[in-house]
Amino acid sequence: MRLLVARCEVTYTGRLNAYLPESTRLLMLKADGSVLVHADAGGYKPLNWMTPPTVVEEGDDVIVVRKRAGKSEDRLEIRLHEVLSDVEHEMGEAAALEKDGVERDLQEALAARPDTLAAGLRLDRREWPTDLGPVDLMCRDEDGGWVAVEIKRVATIDAVEQLTRYLDCIRVDRSRAACAGILAATEIKPQAATLAASRGIRCVEVDLALLRGDREPELTLFAA
Repeated sequence: MRLLVARCEVTYTGRLNAYLPESTRLLMLKADGSVLVHADAGGYKPLNWMTPPTVVEEGDDVIVVRKRAGKSEDRLEIRLHEVLSDVEHEMGEAAALEKDGVERDLQEALAARPDTLAAGLRLDRREWPTDLGPVDLMCRDEDGGWVAVEIKRVATIDAVEQLTRYLDCIRVDRSRAACAGILAATEIKPQAATLAASRGIRCVEVDLALLRGDREPELTLFAA
């Protein structure tokens, strides 16, 4: 991984256009082709980013990141005015994230009975890959539409943000542009439910003990 701290300006062109004026920022260039632009505020979310596969080109005081997106091309141009730090680190092979026991059991149970989340829902694949990481369950609804399901033990605002990023990534593919999202958990915090509703994400609370039993699980629905 390469970490650059620099005064820079950033121009993005592609599905939309965005411009970040000159300021000091952290640039992360990962071995897999990911490029992220961070400020020293605003939490963990980058100001701009490109997901792999990308082509990174460096010239005099400029880094250009390109990615094909269908028939068009996304382009991130980072113009460096002053480099304050430029270091590289060998990260080695990353260990996979392991879910805790409840989340793992929930995923297995819901994969076997996705229709408990929505009538007619059927599983397409577990751990469906995206550029940002795997979606727990990728399903199809009664009409054949795509539905991404993220599973948590306790769903917080962070879980909503995570599923939102997955949906943004999935919807880049025009065939999945209408992909819906479901956040399933044993407990969903009120703030998370409110944020999810504002983004059109459906929330479902699941009782794992009931889901494993003979009776239908009791679900609490939060209107999107």
